[in-house]
Amino acid sequence: MAGQRDTRVPDLVDLLTRAQRALARDLGTRLEEEGASVDQWRVLRALVTAPDGRSMGELAVAVEIPHPTLTRLVDGLVDAALLFRGHSPQDRRRVSVHISELGRTKLDRLEALAAAHEHSVAERLSHQAVDELSALLRSLEG
Repeated sequence: MAGQRDTRVPDLVDLLTRAQRALARDLGTRLEEEGASVDQWRVLRALVTAPDGRSMGELAVAVEIPHPTLTRLVDGLVDAALLFRGHSPQDRRRVSVHISELGRTKLDRLEALAAAHEHSVAERLSHQAVDELSALLRSLEG
């Protein structure tokens, strides 16, 4: 019948959402070995590629975390000396968040755990599946 869909096949969005959550949970379990969360890892990654730091707004966009949640997350990372805040040399009114040397060291350990996780997941997927997922994401983003 027109307009009906096969209810045995979950929606693509549901499948991808469930897959993302399962992957994030599994990665989170591995990152807990270093006392870090997936969001903390993502913030550190976003800052290591920004030698001049990022404003909280720029960081929120980069990691797609709401401002209030990001503020609490950054505060915790600052308290742990993994990040620091500083004024921009171009605009002293602008406060930027920067990764510290301790944060870089921590990120190196987290990256190793994340790479091992990704490798174990990739072993269970075909190269074709990974390529198709990458192509799908590129087509949705651009």
